[in-house]
Amino acid sequence: MPAIAGFALLTLLLIGAASLIRAQIREQIRERADTATGNGQAPSASSPASATQSGEELVALGKRIFHDTPNEATPYVGARLACASCHLNDGTTPYAAPMTGIAPLFPEFSQRAKRMISLKERIDECFIRSENGRPLPEDGKEMAAMVAYIESLSTQKDGGAEPSGRGLVNLPALSGNAQRGEAIYAAQWAACHGSEGNGVGSTFPPIWGPESFNDGAGMYGLVNMAAFVIKNMPPASPGSLTPQQAFDLSAYIHSKPRPKYDHALDKY
Repeated sequence: MPAIAGFALLTLLLIGAASLIRAQIREQIRERADTATGNGQAPSASSPASATQSGEELVALGKRIFHDTPNEATPYVGARLACASCHLNDGTTPYAAPMTGIAPLFPEFSQRAKRMISLKERIDECFIRSENGRPLPEDGKEMAAMVAYIESLSTQKDGGAEPSGRGLVNLPALSGNAQRGEAIYAAQWAACHGSEGNGVGSTFPPIWGPESFNDGAGMYGLVNMAAFVIKNMPPASPGSLTPQQAFDLSAYIHSKPRPKYDHALDKY
């Protein structure tokens, strides 16, 4: 009996010591996070979204990632495009694939995946296709920030109703002519995106070449690009092209080389 009692006491002591060690480790982690925050340092790219960031801070980080994705989410981006390159004005422009009011719609059926997907999965689709990168860590601060920002663009009034101006405009299915599109590009687009389509600075993104979106992106679809172009481009005179001109321009851009989509990521 004394041996059994002694063993029980030892077990209790070990359990107590383990609990104390875990508590000390948690306290050290909190102290390091508080120190980093106090010094103006963001948590590392792989760190989880934690209590060190408030809801407002996550929204602000999400907007920065959305606006300047290559620099704010560098480890997960292969292209030199931001989310805002296609979702104009940080995702608020109607018929430029806006983010306003879409958060309550998820989970939503994806025609591409042929199943219901979450908002996080939809974000990953963009990262691996349009950003030619890789998925965000599901519990990382980047994903939490992106979700927080997109949710901030919805109000209680949205309530899951289809937002006005969602997606892109509907166009008739036309055949594009790349030769005519080349002339349109030289006259109206080369000044912004460069004669080789590699973009100009951080303002105008590359629309073909190794730093552009890959051939699995939504914008690689001829109809999608034409619909985006006719409503939103060129910036100085959006809506100035006819549907045929928009298809011709898209056909020219689609004739150019770009990265290949990695089908190992088809789950997204």
